Amino acid sequence: GGIFGYFARLPRSFRLTQDSLKIVGSSHFPVSVYVMLHQKSPHVLCVTQQLRNTELVDPSFQWHGPKGKIISENSTAQVTSTGSLIFQNFEESMSGVYTCFLEYRPTVEEVVKNLQLKYIVYAYRDPHFYYQFTARYHAAPCNSIYNISFERKLLQILSKLVLDLSCEVSLLKSECHRIKMQRAGLQNELFFTFSVSSIDTDKGRKPCTDHNCETSKRLSKAKNLIERFFNQQVEALGKRVEPLPEIYYIEGTLQMIWINRCFPGYGINSLKHPRCPECCVVCSPGSYNPRDGIHCFQCNSSLVFGAKACI
Repeated sequence: GGIFGYFARLPRSFRLTQDSLKIVGSSHFPVSVYVMLHQKSPHVLCVTQQLRNTELVDPSFQWHGPKGKIISENSTAQVTSTGSLIFQNFEESMSGVYTCFLEYRPTVEEVVKNLQLKYIVYAYRDPHFYYQFTARYHAAPCNSIYNISFERKLLQILSKLVLDLSCEVSLLKSECHRIKMQRAGLQNELFFTFSVSSIDTDKGRKPCTDHNCETSKRLSKAKNLIERFFNQQVEALGKRVEPLPEIYYIEGTLQMIWINRCFPGYGINSLKHPRCPECCVVCSPGSYNPRDGIHCFQCNSSLVFGAKACI
């Protein structure tokens, strides 16, 4: 029933609209519902689209979730007087199948009718994404102390460059290789791999107060600053009259790629979740994600939502 999932991709500041989102059931298939982790859910109604527009006499609603019958006094899941299910602060462990049993009379004279509506409620999170970039430098001999101090300095410069954007640069890999050039001697080259990612504001570091707080905007600004920094190095080398320094950037070697990641136990799957195609949705039973890639892998023995291992 993936196609019939309901989902609204809302900017953070727009949370209120989610309250007004209402999801109706179907008597033919389970309906998928997506709730952002730690947020309030849309209203999950205990009616079909057809019944929503008709009068129901003496309706009674009963909800059952993964942990059994839901009592409206329950703090996390509430059932309204009109039979809608609402989650106040959605936790990953609340993901699962929810069933509503509806009893009603179409008119006062008719007999009681029964209806059973199934929903699959999934926790989801935004992907955490970053840029990964590689660059090569002509270097001092490979075991030289100069290379190490240069590496530190470069990381400091790059980090400072993007700090105001609440981004951070991390060195992922640094390797020194001896390269035999065509028609020339041996030379030493440093191969760097960095990541530039957004600093999580909830970790209590310097939160970003600017209205351009959206991660992807900040990251693309950071990317532009880094590209400009490497281009300036090329220009500076071109203007030099004296011989080249021992360590310098090799023109044209900077490459930047955008990388999407989910958290362990979550994955992106636009075929299974067409209404939430770019979300990291909690892995369904029968699948798991051990690392922070973007896929839930198949695992027939995992019976829970959000499995991080195939046990």
